[in-house]
Amino acid sequence: MATINVNGQPKDVTADPSTPLLWVLRDELGMTGTKFGCGIAQCGSCTVHVDGVPTRSCSVPISAVGDKKVTTIEGLSTDGSHPVQKAWVELQVPQCGYCQSGQIMSAVALLETKADPTDADIDQAMNGNICRCGTYQRIRAAIHRAAELKRGV
Repeated sequence: MATINVNGQPKDVTADPSTPLLWVLRDELGMTGTKFGCGIAQCGSCTVHVDGVPTRSCSVPISAVGDKKVTTIEGLSTDGSHPVQKAWVELQVPQCGYCQSGQIMSAVALLETKADPTDADIDQAMNGNICRCGTYQRIRAAIHRAAELKRGV
């Protein structure tokens, strides 16, 4: 058994140390906001933060987590009040929605490092987060809007 820090809470897990973080979150801890997309860290659907860094949870074994802090989509806010979540709703970003938790987690990480990102900053930060519905323009607009919300605009 190991203990990992997820969304600010210690969680005991019994999974084999080689089990990907994604499956521990979903199957053992019941946190289904993080999605399985491709299983090879190429689509971004499974993105979570590990010590604040966007990380593809499908490719990180639980043994690599150790005492690092894991934040999932469920850990951003309990009521959808995080500025990125608010912007996503306001601008109606999702179409099918499957990739959106990974998109949101990448956007949150970007806004932690760049308070007012340019389109180029957004494109670079979001590179590798695939949206099969093609909502990239709405995603970009929502990131700009979330930056405004964070600044109180």
